[in-house]
Amino acid sequence: MIIGSNLAKIYGKGTVEVRALDGVDIRIRKGEFVGITGASGSGKSTLLHLLGLLDRPTTGTLVIDGVDVGLLGERGRTLFRLNRLGYVFQDYALVPELTAEENIYLPSRVRGMTVKECTRACRDILSLVGLRDRVDFLPGEMSGGEQQRVAIARALVNNPAIILADEPCANLDTRNSTIILDLIRKLNRELKQTVVMVSHEEWHQKYFDRVIVLKDGKIVSGGD
Repeated sequence: MIIGSNLAKIYGKGTVEVRALDGVDIRIRKGEFVGITGASGSGKSTLLHLLGLLDRPTTGTLVIDGVDVGLLGERGRTLFRLNRLGYVFQDYALVPELTAEENIYLPSRVRGMTVKECTRACRDILSLVGLRDRVDFLPGEMSGGEQQRVAIARALVNNPAIILADEPCANLDTRNSTIILDLIRKLNRELKQTVVMVSHEEWHQKYFDRVIVLKDGKIVSGGD
């Protein structure tokens, strides 16, 4: 479970102070597929960055799976991200010089798996997302939808409890967006992983168990 209490993120100070998040309370249950929506500048990505430990709140507390992550030092936060969280970026964030398998391989090696274990895990996860025949392809040799599936595989390879996706369909057409959303929904159901996804498309909402709507840094509906 994710429990955020009075989360705020403030940039600047005085007359130039910007409240990207302003006293947000949020609860996300284990196994939920939750969408975060709102207009540009409403605080969607800021909230996801806090949940993914990519940033720290200015005020408030965040507890993930019983751990008060605000009490963790930088090394502790890094290990928490590595072992418990998977992150999917809208621009894929793949290393262009590495193959699909090699892009997925990196988190597993950092986690301490052997070469043999990493290779087996990478190929298993590529099969899971339907890309077993793209093992040796570079990102530039794959379509946008295939690259995003590699990014999802990379997020899944360490079997994290929580997947965080920041507009993963933003650079895809409707057909590929549907493929990606169907895949994420399938993985959410079969692997029982919690998924939190930022989206700006209204039609995506049919995939979510619940929709959290943000406006001006505040939750206006769906917080619990």
